[in-house]
Amino acid sequence: MRERPRVCCYVHRRCGDLGTAEELTAEVFRTAWERMTAGQEIRAGWLFVTARNLLSNHHRSVARLTELHRAVADELGRPPASRRDDAVLDALDRLAPAHREVLLLSYWDGLSAKEAGQVLGCGASAVWVRLHRARKAFRAAYDLPEESV
Repeated sequence: MRERPRVCCYVHRRCGDLGTAEELTAEVFRTAWERMTAGQEIRAGWLFVTARNLLSNHHRSVARLTELHRAVADELGRPPASRRDDAVLDALDRLAPAHREVLLLSYWDGLSAKEAGQVLGCGASAVWVRLHRARKAFRAAYDLPEESV
């Protein structure tokens, strides 16, 4: 655990978002914990390699999501995205993956809390809590006042 601040700083410098950095760092240490309980020795170098791999996956995921947004807009025959559309997509891209996922399931895909819970592996009440947190994170990323969403 003493390496956590160093790993988090490493990830934060490369992704530019503290929330994402904290989530990816948590994933690094979750994986490390699983390996340690299986009897494997974990060293600092391994932590940083794992962080780098998770960052690569994150960047690919963000790129795919951005491309998906653009492809859907093109497919629907919409005119080129307005600055506001771009701002919304950019705000979504800056969100932590868990926040983005619950927002997309609820608003983009139109799933109910129960249906989204099945996708996310949790109950409907947990989806409502996650959705509340994701809305708050979106407001911060998009600079919306509290009552706008």
